[in-house]
Amino acid sequence: MSKTVPTTPSHLSFTTPFVPARGLGNPHLQTLWGPLWRKRTLLARTRERMWLKDGDFLDLDWHGPHEADAPLVLVLHGLTGSSNSPYVAGLQKAMATQGWASVALNWRGCSGEPNLLSRSYHSGASEDLAEVIEHLRALRPLAPLYAVGYSLGGNVLLKHLGEVGADSELLGAVAVSVPFRLDESANRMGQGFSRIYQRHFMREMLSYIREKQRRFQHEGLSEGLAELAALGSLENMRTFWEFDGRVTAPLHGYVDAQDYYRRASSRFFLSRIQTPTLIIQAADDPFVFPHSLPEAGELSASTEFELHAKGGHVGFVDGSLKTPGYYLERRIPLWLGIAHERDNPYANDAG
Repeated sequence: MSKTVPTTPSHLSFTTPFVPARGLGNPHLQTLWGPLWRKRTLLARTRERMWLKDGDFLDLDWHGPHEADAPLVLVLHGLTGSSNSPYVAGLQKAMATQGWASVALNWRGCSGEPNLLSRSYHSGASEDLAEVIEHLRALRPLAPLYAVGYSLGGNVLLKHLGEVGADSELLGAVAVSVPFRLDESANRMGQGFSRIYQRHFMREMLSYIREKQRRFQHEGLSEGLAELAALGSLENMRTFWEFDGRVTAPLHGYVDAQDYYRRASSRFFLSRIQTPTLIIQAADDPFVFPHSLPEAGELSASTEFELHAKGGHVGFVDGSLKTPGYYLERRIPLWLGIAHERDNPYANDAG
């Protein structure tokens, strides 16, 4: 069953409830289907390297029509993901089928090449998102611009929208499987089967730091190497609290993990969002406690919240095991299309 929060008429989001594929009702099967069993979506994409104001870079992967006024969707992946994550490529394909262009952002260091600075990306990196949006608006000023963020990317997107209010430069946004309270999600990942995910993320994140150290050593980047060395030993880190306290916080200007979680959690920014926004969440998300979900009174008037009973974390696989379907790749394009027609009533008018 799908329910919408809040319940005042201006916030209602009418949609068909998500029904998981038979045999995939378990939240962990929903969560693991994409990375483990989904067939790869092959796309012809063009990569653009975007240079940031601090001298670092981000890689953007473009797909779809090249017309200057074609609607454009910026897609933001989650933790240890990339533009090659199944849900990113799947959405880009779906948007192209709708006649829209899309560009998938690879956060710092996520495109297959370590970034140039000791700092990396994190759940509160809204300053990087702001630069990307500024870049896209300059590059395609005639294109109606929208954004979709998954998990970490959804948290960054909602935080940014709350920070900038009416000045987001986006006509609409969608956030999926958001860890609204980073501290509580860090606790959730330390419980039950979710510890398997935590071990995976820790292995990937620590491996990346070590790879960056090797690159800095090889290229003689002494300043960055010294900043990484100042973190101390990377051994015996098993939890998000440990990693974020010993790595994320010092590299990104936070006092400690608690300071990072407090300042970067999107739940504290929701009331200030003025961009039309859809949030899609599953009540059985193994990364998020039910009590971490925002209450109706925390949401702004421009926000719709769809809470489905099932779906896991960035799962939402329906259909059947033989012929799986992907609810998000139907729901998101539909919602964006309606938002676009609302803002541009003559968008599909042939005359």
